[in-house]
Amino acid sequence: MASGSRFKQLTDDAKTRVREISAAEAAQQQAGGAVLVDVRENEEFANGHAAGAIHLSKGVIEMRIEEAVSGVATPIICYCGGGFRSALAAENLQKMGYTNVASMAGGFKAWKVAGLPTSNP
Repeated sequence: MASGSRFKQLTDDAKTRVREISAAEAAQQQAGGAVLVDVRENEEFANGHAAGAIHLSKGVIEMRIEEAVSGVATPIICYCGGGFRSALAAENLQKMGYTNVASMAGGFKAWKVAGLPTSNP
């Protein structure tokens, strides 16, 4: 991604309002009951994802989050491929009233590098 791109500017701005956590922290929080949400596209999810994650792509998360997570205080951790789309999704969930939302820094790439469990096709 180009460092001066509008997308990077947008995600950098969102990250000023969204809590970011590491993959290891995400795994710990998931073990404690946090909902891990993969916001990548369908084919990305189908090619492998964090074990136990639910799939709500960035294009539908706002429409479907209430079906998956009814309590606004439920811990939610969003992740994508590299930690950018998840920041945008997390920011929108916060705007919707969810109070315990985080974005996983480094995304699924960081999850795999950390050696955390995955579900593969």
